[in-house]
Amino acid sequence: MEYGANQLEVLEGLEAVRKRPGMYIGTTGSKGMHHILWEIVDNGIDEIANGYGDEIEIEIFPDNSISVKDNGRGIPVDINTKYGVPGVELVFTKLHAGGKFNNKNYSFSGGLHGVGASVTNALSEWLKVDIYKSGTCYKEEFWSHEALEKDGSTKIVSGEIKIPLYNEPCDRKLKGTKVTFLPDSRVFLNEKFDFDVIAKRIKDLAFLNAGLKISVTDNRQLSESGKPKTKAFCYKGGINDFVLYLNEGKTALYEQPIYIEKKISNFYCAVAIQHTKDFSENIFSYVNNIPTSEGGTHETGFKSALTKVLNDFGRQKNIIKEKQENFIGEDFREGITAVLIVKMQNVQFEGQTKTKLGNPEAKINVENLLSEGLKDYLNRAKKDTIDAIFDKAALAMKTRKSVVDVKNKERALKSISQNALIGKLSPCTGRDRNINELYIVEGESAGGSAKQGRDRRYQAILPLRGKPLNVEKKRTEEILKNEELVTLINALGTSFDSAFDIEKLKYDKVIILADADQDGAHIRSILLTFFFRHMKELIQRGHVYIGMPPLYKISDKKGDIYAYDDQELQQILAEKKSSNYQLQRYKGLGEMNPEQLWETTMDPNNRTLMKVTIEDAAEADRLIGTLMGDDVNIRREYIYEYADFNKVDSFKEIKGKN
Repeated sequence: MEYGANQLEVLEGLEAVRKRPGMYIGTTGSKGMHHILWEIVDNGIDEIANGYGDEIEIEIFPDNSISVKDNGRGIPVDINTKYGVPGVELVFTKLHAGGKFNNKNYSFSGGLHGVGASVTNALSEWLKVDIYKSGTCYKEEFWSHEALEKDGSTKIVSGEIKIPLYNEPCDRKLKGTKVTFLPDSRVFLNEKFDFDVIAKRIKDLAFLNAGLKISVTDNRQLSESGKPKTKAFCYKGGINDFVLYLNEGKTALYEQPIYIEKKISNFYCAVAIQHTKDFSENIFSYVNNIPTSEGGTHETGFKSALTKVLNDFGRQKNIIKEKQENFIGEDFREGITAVLIVKMQNVQFEGQTKTKLGNPEAKINVENLLSEGLKDYLNRAKKDTIDAIFDKAALAMKTRKSVVDVKNKERALKSISQNALIGKLSPCTGRDRNINELYIVEGESAGGSAKQGRDRRYQAILPLRGKPLNVEKKRTEEILKNEELVTLINALGTSFDSAFDIEKLKYDKVIILADADQDGAHIRSILLTFFFRHMKELIQRGHVYIGMPPLYKISDKKGDIYAYDDQELQQILAEKKSSNYQLQRYKGLGEMNPEQLWETTMDPNNRTLMKVTIEDAAEADRLIGTLMGDDVNIRREYIYEYADFNKVDSFKEIKGKN
């Protein structure tokens, strides 16, 4: 198929990107800087997803520049007759310029709006592109520089051509595109590319694109052999291997995942499914390699197909007896790990975050295609696999009927906690849930200080009298027997699991406040596990935070200064001209009086909060299973590999006025 410059369309230029980078990349922090990398990587993935190439190489250099090389068709270099410039110039200097607006050049595309390469160029100090075609290497360079205005002021000119397109001979075996760029420090300040973040993302891409060879090399770090640190991934089994990876440490009910792959016209879907002895439902969906953490129409189609086909099969084979009622979807999905991928055109996401698919036709196509595939699978499946699925569903149904019914659950919650909540929760006087905050505080002593030090107009306090239940691998009835969790559920007002209703949430911020020691870290982990497993939307909507109390108080004749970690302490001490000071290390929140706790940890103008987010739902699920599950060996292996817990990728720091 011809893919030339005339297939590119242009909608607007680059100036807006510099003025409002957040509109295009979300943030100018670390996440935003990695976003401009993913824009280039996604272009290579789009080539591979459409059958052109099978390899992507990423390389990080000591100056924080980075390169992405693919072996696809290569960006067009011929002249676009409408604009009179080479196609590569359109791609890197004009917003909304690309070959993805019609359906001729790409059957599937994650880069929907043609802004990727141009945004990366606009937010880079410099960018170089090498395009390999039939023994010729085409090169062009761009830069962002200061220019003098007529009034004598200066402005940044973004993504301007520095060296126009030229060419030179190269090895005929080379093909594809290599983009090298340096993120602009005027935008991203001191942010640096994170090898682990990149490795985690490309691992997912390797799972989602069977046979893709993708690697990252970091020239800033040397391995034990003296070579640059490198990680490379290639999974011939694709999402089948992904499900097996996610279920490591869990007890699977059958050895190999159920795999179904179907295509109709320009719509492709595939799913890998495996049930385990766990109780949580884990479905991870992707559209054109973009994770859809909030689900959407494709997930609805999958769930509908799974429920209907399994019930019909159960009736046909007399597994479900004549007078027996059908199973509901939750019964079949208990303990399930499923990875669903869809590739399609004209994708419509709900919201700018691309986390929920909205195309109505996706539901119909997924339901029809997977129904057909699942029927075929069941008719040739082993009896042990079928028995395992239906036995698991029967047990789930039995449990559901006893405690999971929404009305019974809510009645049970109220009856269990009617008296427990009274005397525990110190409510706030305000009724505006858009500003109210709930502090979950470790211990009665700290709870007492928090109650006295808070602003009672909008801050509620819920002290924990003991460690809550670790809900990993626990059924609903066990949760309902745990007083701490039941009290928490009722304090929030949302219920949980299938009865969870975010609209009933009484607080905008739910803040976990625990000591900075091992017990405190364990309590935070237990609560985050509970929220992730049973109130995931609470995290997805950005309502969960971790309060950060100071570790040290430094006192002298000028007053008190607080340090929140060892590094900040050293900076404060280094700035002191005198050694005449007192240093106190807080062993726990209970050592602070109410005024100190308010000043350091609860005052919105001074406090530091860490907002809990889910960057990668699949990896978060696996990590929780590893750290909170029963498999000691897998947990030990993880701790040995990732022993530095000072860095937490899932948290975003928010300091002051929040």
